[in-house]
Amino acid sequence: MADHGRVADLGDVVDVVRYGDRALLVEAAGAATVPGLRAALAATPLAGQVDLVPAARTLLVVLDRPPTDQDVAGLRRLVPAAPDAGQTPAPLDLPVVFDGPDLADVARLTGRSPAAVVAALTGTRFTVAFGGFAPGFGYLTGLPSDLHVPRRATPRTRVPAGAVGLAGPYAGVYPRPSPGGWQLVGRTDAVLFDVDRDQPALLAPGTDVRFREVG
Repeated sequence: MADHGRVADLGDVVDVVRYGDRALLVEAAGAATVPGLRAALAATPLAGQVDLVPAARTLLVVLDRPPTDQDVAGLRRLVPAAPDAGQTPAPLDLPVVFDGPDLADVARLTGRSPAAVVAALTGTRFTVAFGGFAPGFGYLTGLPSDLHVPRRATPRTRVPAGAVGLAGPYAGVYPRPSPGGWQLVGRTDAVLFDVDRDQPALLAPGTDVRFREVG
């Protein structure tokens, strides 16, 4: 296992557990650690590694063979990879109409004007940390801490496809109509999930995203 240029910090990886007969689950110290661990394994994969599935505080390493004690030991020493600014691709441009029904509430909760909320969101470079909830839904990290807002006290029974919402430290876009409790600040016409694309999910883990105000 490569050391990626430094000795592993204690606590980068909390534990590694066997997950079925062909995978290992890496438990990270925190959500901010997971992208770096994923980048490290993408750059220097385990032998037989076929997939990496990030979540909020874990990373599932899927293999084409049974894992070994050596795999477990190597993952416990895994060091998050620092992003290479020279290799970072341009962020995905996501056009958004900021007319969400909760925009005024978000402004009130954060002590900003609605225009200032929009300016902060369009000025942020988000990263898709992991997917979940529905096919094509990506949890976007990078939201400034002063824009962290709670979920709605009463979730909506139907949120339209393309709705852009905020909840806690995350931003996200609903890929299809569904119930939901996030604070809705805008909407996009982008197709978030299409089984006929080479990569069905537009917001795949590791993708950088910027919101661009339109309309």
